[in-house]
Parts: sequence; C-alpha cells; structure tokens
Amino acid sequence: MLVFLWTDALLYLLLVAIAVFIGFATRSRPLRDPWLRVLQSRMGMASLVVLLAYASVGILDSVHFRPSVDSQSDEQRYGSQVVSLLDSIAKPLIVQTEETYSAPFAKHAYVQRVVTRADGSKAQVYPRLEFGGAHLAGDDDAKAWDIFTKSLVGAGWGLLAWLAVAALLIAVISVGTGGSYKQVAGHIRRDNTRLRWRAGLITLAVIFLVCGGFLELAGHYHVFGTDKVGQDVFLESIKSIRTGLLIGTLTTLIMLPFALVLGIMAGYFKGWVDDAIQYLYTTLSSIPGVLLIVAAILMLQVYMENNPGLYETTAERADLRLLFLCLILGVTSWTGLCRLLRAETLKLGEMEYVQAARGLGVGSIRIMARHILPNVMHIVLIQIVLDFSALVLAEAVLSYIGVGVDPSMDSWGNMINGARLEMARDPIVWWPLAAAFIFMLGLVLAANLFADVVRDAFDPRLRKGSSADDPEQQSQEDQLAQPPAGGAR
Repeated sequence: MLVFLWTDALLYLLLVAIAVFIGFATRSRPLRDPWLRVLQSRMGMASLVVLLAYASVGILDSVHFRPSVDSQSDEQRYGSQVVSLLDSIAKPLIVQTEETYSAPFAKHAYVQRVVTRADGSKAQVYPRLEFGGAHLAGDDDAKAWDIFTKSLVGAGWGLLAWLAVAALLIAVISVGTGGSYKQVAGHIRRDNTRLRWRAGLITLAVIFLVCGGFLELAGHYHVFGTDKVGQDVFLESIKSIRTGLLIGTLTTLIMLPFALVLGIMAGYFKGWVDDAIQYLYTTLSSIPGVLLIVAAILMLQVYMENNPGLYETTAERADLRLLFLCLILGVTSWTGLCRLLRAETLKLGEMEYVQAARGLGVGSIRIMARHILPNVMHIVLIQIVLDFSALVLAEAVLSYIGVGVDPSMDSWGNMINGARLEMARDPIVWWPLAAAFIFMLGLVLAANLFADVVRDAFDPRLRKGSSADDPEQQSQEDQLAQPPAGGAR
C-alpha cells in the first residue's frame, strides 16, 4: 500500500515543476541558450551527471509503502512499518546486522568479548562476524584476493550496464538528429558534438564502475564497517542522500515565493511598499538564524510529545520534523535573494520597455509577470544552485548540535553527530565520519562545480566580458552553436 509523506508529495511537486520548466525553456530562446551553454561545458555535463545519480537514489528512497503481511483471513493486511523502494532493493544489507562495531571489510568484530573455551577457561577474543566475510575461512591474504576479484566482477557488471545506457543514448540522439548510429558514436568519441556527451558518458562510466564494485562487495562485506548497533554504515550513507537532497531542494521551494514576490514588489512599487518589505527582511536578518531554528524545533518537539496520537508511525513523525526544518530554513534564507531581486527590479523599472508598458496603461501585475520576472530569472537560478550546497552543509551542522532532523532518520549530520562520541574511543572508530564525509563531499563538490558553470552561463556581465575580450572564444562559441557535419547534437 503506497504511503505519501509530506516531503514525498513536495518532492513529486518539485519534479513536476522541473518538467514544466524544461518544457517551457525548450521553447524560450532566452532560457534555452544559457542552458545549452551549461551543457556545452565539460565540467557542467560531468557535474550534472553526478547530481542526477544522487537524485536517482533520493527518488528511489522517496517512494514509500507499507508491505503486505501474511494473514489467515481473506482480507489483505499491511504492516505498520513504512519502507521505501530503496529499502526493498537493499533489504539484504538491512537484515545483515552485527552485534556492534566492525571495521571496513573486517571479518571480526572491533570490540573484544569474553568467551568460555572448551576446557572451561575464559579468554578475551575478537568474535567472528555473522555476515561480514562469513564466506571466508582462510587468512587475510585470501580476503585481499577475494576483495580484488569481487571488485572486478562488480566493475564488470557496471561496465555492461554502462554500455547498455550508452547504446540507448546514442540511439536516441541518432533518431533525434537524423544521423546514423555509427556517425553519432564517432562524433561522441571524438568529442565533436554540440553538447559534451563524451564528458557525461565518461563520468557515468566511472559512477557505474565504482557503484558496481561497491554493490558486489556489499553483499559479502561491510564496505564501510558497522556502527554501534551493528548496522551497515554504507547503507546509512546511501539512505542519507534523500535527507540531504530534500534539505537543499525543499528549502529552496519554500523560500523562492517569498523572495520573488517581495523582492519584485519592493523594487517595482518603491515608496512605502519598499520600506515595509525592507523593514521585514532587515528585522528577520537581524535575528540569529540558529537561535530561531532552535526555538522552532524545540516548540515542534513539545507539540509532538504532547500529541503522540497524531502520528501512526515513526516515519511520519520524523518526516514532519524534516518538513518543519525545511520550512524554518526557507523562512530564514529568503532575505539574501530578496535583496538581489529588489536591486535588479529597481534597475529594470527604469528601462524603456517598462516605461512604455506603463505609458500604454498595462497593469502592474502584468508588467511584473511579463517584463520583470523573465529578466531576473538568471539571478534566481544562480542563487538557487549556489545555496543548494550551503543548505546541505547546514543540515549537517544543525544535526551536529542536536536541532536538525529526527535522530531516527538517516542523515549525514546524524552520522557526524554520532561519530563525535566514537572518535573518543580507544581504538578510534573513524569509519562513520569518513563515510559521511565522502558522500557529502561528492554531492557538495558536484553542486558547487555545477553552480559555477551555471553562473558563468547565465550572468550576462561575465558572458559579455569574456566574449568581448576574447574574439577566438566567441568564434568557438559560434561554432558550438552549429550542429556538426554528422548531424549529432
């Protein structure tokens, strides 16, 4: 039985909005040309592929349902636990739980335990893990060779999957451009296409090879070890992707209407409207954001503790806290974009076409929607992609200080918060912190690189300056705008 959490519904709404925007951008040259420049950049295409890989995992983890349970009666019954499609795929990793800590690729536990020998004597030993490396009976040399061979097998499966995806992509491009399959493949191999498909396919190949090797190893080892309660850290890191993506995207979805409406109104109407909006965001900016978030989260906790009957499952309770955290972050982060839009609207309000529209008696709402909004969208897009990585890092900081997402929800912030105490052990338990760092670095780095490319493509000052100073670069851009001889695009 499908279950729609609040964050799931907002994520689906965001996907629909993105699809509508893509359809609108393909028919609007002012929006289509900058995005084509983004895809004509090798760095932009490579970082976009990484972000899409993260987004795919987040979407799989956002399809929730209650599994059916066996019942003696004819009536269909469903369990009380809410699981996701990703949980169903990764079920072997969920059930392979150890007793406590174990290091990456270890066969024995990380903590000693007192056992009684056959002769009645007691000894402290590192017990053998129940699942990690259970198929091995030899020494560490056999384990090293087994890890190497299974990595190659997994990489081989990943290579086959990549070949299938690449073949499908080439077929789609050949159908869309009218060129032959061989011609399109040759243009991509020589990087002689309008869009940088070769960079995207190389990045996708690396992702498939790495993921294939890790997934093959995850069925026999704990790749990133286990935590205090014996859960697989690799699975926790993957499950945390959804939380990071939701924090970055839903917060933007919440703050964008405030910034757009108030920023454009302040710059267009001026006068007392401008004064009131400036007073609002100046007052809000003067309040320390962390204190406001702490106060709001504590109020929500008190409300949920006083009304436990409003939530049927733990997942619904954790989802409400995540939604509330996105709401608070959105309310406290729209002021910067609002200032930028106000300043840009003040400049656009003095342009000739706006003055002509006013002289012809066009209404203010129509002028703001038809003339102001399209000309400030480059600022909105640049600010959105720049704020995404900052919001992902903000979740980790807030969870570290105890006011982030619910402790029962998988997130990189909760992993870092738990690793804070584990780092004080002797010997040190370092792998939960390392796993959270690696996965967060991949997402934030890709988002920052993509943001730089988007900024260069949409900022008219940077684009005009580079074209005027470098005629050869302008000539290359003109050549990229034309399809190659083979018809590949």
